[in-house]
Amino acid sequence: MLEVEAGRGVTNYQFLKDLFQACACDNVDSLAIALRKTYLGSEDFTRACAFMDTVFSSRRFELPLKELLIIGY
Repeated sequence: MLEVEAGRGVTNYQFLKDLFQACACDNVDSLAIALRKTYLGSEDFTRACAFMDTVFSSRRFELPLKELLIIGY
């Protein structure tokens, strides 16, 4: 599954909505999210990567996805 965010992807936590939508879909093992590197002075790509690292490294929260790719543009 591929989601492309053109703007407020981090400000409105749209990248999390994309993650949960992918988890709710049948037969989806992989998710790619494209985010702007910066948006209105905010380091969106870096912030989203740090957030996802925390989610995926936690042993308390298990997701049905095998892989996640975050693309900065």
